[in-house]
Amino acid sequence: MQGDFIYSEDVVSVKASPVRLGKGLKRLIMAAALVIAAELVWLFAVSPCMPLEEVEVNAFPGMDRETVLSLAGIGGRSSWFTVDASRAERELEKHYMVEKARVLKRFPDRVKIFLNPRVPAAMALLSDGGRTVPVYFDRNGVIIGVGTMEASPPLPILSGMVMDRAPVPGMRLPAVFSPLLENIEKISAGAPELLEAISEIHINRKPFDGFDLILYPVHNPVRVRLESGINEDTLRYVLLMIDVFRSRRAELEEIDFRTATASYTMKEASPGE
Repeated sequence: MQGDFIYSEDVVSVKASPVRLGKGLKRLIMAAALVIAAELVWLFAVSPCMPLEEVEVNAFPGMDRETVLSLAGIGGRSSWFTVDASRAERELEKHYMVEKARVLKRFPDRVKIFLNPRVPAAMALLSDGGRTVPVYFDRNGVIIGVGTMEASPPLPILSGMVMDRAPVPGMRLPAVFSPLLENIEKISAGAPELLEAISEIHINRKPFDGFDLILYPVHNPVRVRLESGINEDTLRYVLLMIDVFRSRRAELEEIDFRTATASYTMKEASPGE
């Protein structure tokens, strides 16, 4: 029929089919997964249980590697898992020469040990079995040496100290002396020349409790009395006053700085003067 047109379109439907991997590619992926799994098992399960690959020891003269490892409980069969870092630090710090220890574990097979030594702050001449020997203390009052010991700069000498038994390394002085030794260590670190101007620091025990100090300057025969809380400023002032009196040619026997106002005692004139 004229003018009537019928248009029809065939609809084509395409159904997607699943992509199939080749057997070779599947085997390659499975092999890679097994390798990765094996490496993870080795890294996290096997390797930390094996003997340590490296133990780095940062010690100091007087503490050899074998002693450090023995104190830390680390042997030839020790592993990352078996090393107890906290316990190793505690055991190392029990040694009288060690002030601070750090034990670091590096996964999976490395350990680092860092040691800070005790440093002598002062020395005293004490009796040991009927003979007098030099004894060295650190800032905490721990004896770190009996006999000859190298120290630079020269250490201040303490006198008047009495111990109820023979001094041995590791013995600790009564806590009452700790502030004094800490102050001496601070002066030595900040202004060692001040301590070098003092030949002796005498500890003068009080009848009931505590003590004060008697200082003996190197180049002046005067006695200087101080409270136990010696510090850099006090020592500077003491040495300045001594220089002032010396410039005036004053013959002093003693200067007492234990009160707010310093007092002094002149030497008595010899007969005939």
